[in-house]
Amino acid sequence: MEENLIHINPLVQKSFNRGSFKKKLIAGKLNHPLILFIVFLFSLGVSVAVGFFGLKAAILITLAIIGLPAIYATIAYPKAGIILSLILSYFLLFAEKFTDFPVGTIMDGMLALLIFGFFLKQKHRRDWKIFNNPISIMIFIWIGYNILEIANPLAESRLAWVYTVRTVAVVMLMHFIFLYHIRSVDFIKLIFKIWIGLSLIAALYGLNQELFGFFPFEQKWLDDNPTAVSLYFIGGVWRKFSIFSDPVTFSYNMVISAILCISLTTGPVKKWKKFWLFLIAFTCIFSMLFSGTRGAYALVPIALAMFLILTMNKKVLVLGILAGVFMAGLVLMPTSNIYIMRFQSAFSPEYDASFNVRQTNQKMIQPYIITHPIGGGLGATGTWGQRFSPHSFLANFPPDSGYVRVAVELGWAGLLLFCTMMFIFLAVAINNYFKIRDPALKSYGLALVTIVFALHIGNFPQEALVQYPTNIIFSLVLALINIIYTLDKEKFSASVPTTKYKA
Repeated sequence: MEENLIHINPLVQKSFNRGSFKKKLIAGKLNHPLILFIVFLFSLGVSVAVGFFGLKAAILITLAIIGLPAIYATIAYPKAGIILSLILSYFLLFAEKFTDFPVGTIMDGMLALLIFGFFLKQKHRRDWKIFNNPISIMIFIWIGYNILEIANPLAESRLAWVYTVRTVAVVMLMHFIFLYHIRSVDFIKLIFKIWIGLSLIAALYGLNQELFGFFPFEQKWLDDNPTAVSLYFIGGVWRKFSIFSDPVTFSYNMVISAILCISLTTGPVKKWKKFWLFLIAFTCIFSMLFSGTRGAYALVPIALAMFLILTMNKKVLVLGILAGVFMAGLVLMPTSNIYIMRFQSAFSPEYDASFNVRQTNQKMIQPYIITHPIGGGLGATGTWGQRFSPHSFLANFPPDSGYVRVAVELGWAGLLLFCTMMFIFLAVAINNYFKIRDPALKSYGLALVTIVFALHIGNFPQEALVQYPTNIIFSLVLALINIIYTLDKEKFSASVPTTKYKA
């Protein structure tokens, strides 16, 4: 055996012992000659780069220092990548307000890294079953249909397709990333805690905008954006958008986050945690009121109705009735408060001028939808339509609805596919909810069903599913529908005593 061993020079081993080097690095003793030499070279390189190229070089180097470890962590530790992508989805569009850098490409890069890491992991832990369920199949069909739209002969711009397909279809690949890597209740709890924490930050930031006004960089962004005044300044007050790109994304995120918090209280949760969950839910709903988004106002009672139907117990029913009475009073009370008046208008749309304009626009576009089964192409309407094909008929059409946009850009065939897909999402979610036996997982299922239902309804008055972070959260919710059902089956099929998960 002696002749098969590799003999190493003791002096070399002492100088370059990996274990010793790692211990010194972890302990903070960076006086190793190799470390000092690397630091010297790096400092020299940074100095030369900044001297020749100025501040831009310093920014790029800083981004590299942060970015390279993040890239490695995303590929090697996908769970860290999932958490990072969730956090980034909340703050990237906030950063867009004071930079010209296309921050959306960062999320594209995150998705690419997670997909790359997914295929690497498949080499060691193959699991193709994640593709064999109704939700995954419908997502594949939806992505495929959107990809085929690049060949739409009626499309005015192929570049508009490139920009649009990322947020309406490609981002849904995150569903498979979540489905593959989320394998435990503990990780789901961590995701929920981060989600709720981020939403609380957003809610408090929205309240800060209402109480103390916008920061100078936010006001500058509004002043430099010609369309912002007409969209965000209503009735003499600014609609609040918090850390998000617009008030709609802000308000919808607050609604679904409040749904999550309230649903979690139905599980085996300690009383003090229930108190905090209710308080966070109230904060989200209260902050949402300052967004001025009527579609979100209507989602609150709609989500509450679904919540009551699914739970069907006396305590929840009493609370639901009290909440309904409070909301009815809020709708019917006389007031001069602009926010309450806008809230009331959500339940009397026939008296609202903007609602009537939308109705007129939708009536006008119906003949086009009927005669164009595959639509006018992805990105034909809205921002991308005005940017890439400003003189086209559809570029100046405001869809003002996720469903109308699908019908116009993807045709009535695309709309039929989209509605079928949403129906299957909801049907699977409800079916799984009633099959789940574990109390904690059942409370998760309640949240998922109600969130899918709320976004399904909310996608008609607004475009609910195409902006960050809602599109990431939607993919997460769809994945969790199957994940929690699988965890429940595994738990009750095991020959061990049933134990309740404590949240």
